[in-house]
Amino acid sequence: MAHLLVQNDDVVVRLSWREALAARRKGVRVPLGDVREARVEPDWWRALRGTVERGRWRPGRFCTGTRRHATGVDFVAVRAPGPVAVVELFPGRGLARLAVSSVDPDGAVKAVRLAARRYGDDDEPGSAGTGVAAPGEPETSPDAAT
Repeated sequence: MAHLLVQNDDVVVRLSWREALAARRKGVRVPLGDVREARVEPDWWRALRGTVERGRWRPGRFCTGTRRHATGVDFVAVRAPGPVAVVELFPGRGLARLAVSSVDPDGAVKAVRLAARRYGDDDEPGSAGTGVAAPGEPETSPDAAT
């Protein structure tokens, strides 16, 4: 099963050897600065959008690889059934979304949110930071008055 984790200043997706064969790559690495939002999607199929561009798709069972849609390309490593960790990325980057079924999607999402907030706090004074917020939380910047 795939793993979503934070290493240094990157969000990393590590794939099992079977998933790597299907996706034709060992994993994905995205800078924390590209992260717009991280959340858990309780329904695995809602994390999928578009059509398979590269990889494998078995309806109702799994999807691994890239999927193209109107707003870009998503990287997915999703298995049915179960929740999926979803990381939305800012537009104009190489990928639009990472969707990963993992052993602990809640823990993975919390780690990404925490790292992205810390990354935003390390920005230069006066910058807006990443603005990563949990769903339902207002986005704040380091400049906001407290």
